[in-house]
Amino acid sequence: MEPDHLTLETNPSPEDLKFLEDRIIDYNLEQTGFRDGGLLALSMRDAQGEITAGIYGWTWGGCCEIRYLWVHEDLRGQGHGTTLLLAAEREAAARGCRQVILDTHSFQAPEFYRKHGYEIAGVIEDYPLGHRKYYLRKSLD
Repeated sequence: MEPDHLTLETNPSPEDLKFLEDRIIDYNLEQTGFRDGGLLALSMRDAQGEITAGIYGWTWGGCCEIRYLWVHEDLRGQGHGTTLLLAAEREAAARGCRQVILDTHSFQAPEFYRKHGYEIAGVIEDYPLGHRKYYLRKSLD
């Protein structure tokens, strides 16, 4: 199959992104045989129903990947991140996961994760310039 033309998009549609994600997922399932994937999302909300903290990721093939963990600035340092992370780890273990992986930047929370038993599996310097990107892993065994 020959592509008709190349298009650069700086604001691609959610549908186009979902299409690409679905093709990668289809390929991964075909190659591995693991069909146990599922999203994992937990949130904390205020009295008005607004999200004040949350964690998002997925589980698949005995692994859990945490993509985002966020706590509102006014609520940081009060244990909400720990509550979310531990709840996600419990759910991942209940789904049969043996490890959790995630990434964070040097200006975000590498020490928070290390405090919770995550080990640095890799570091990329100058991502972004002047900072580091950390890849971390925690065994659930």
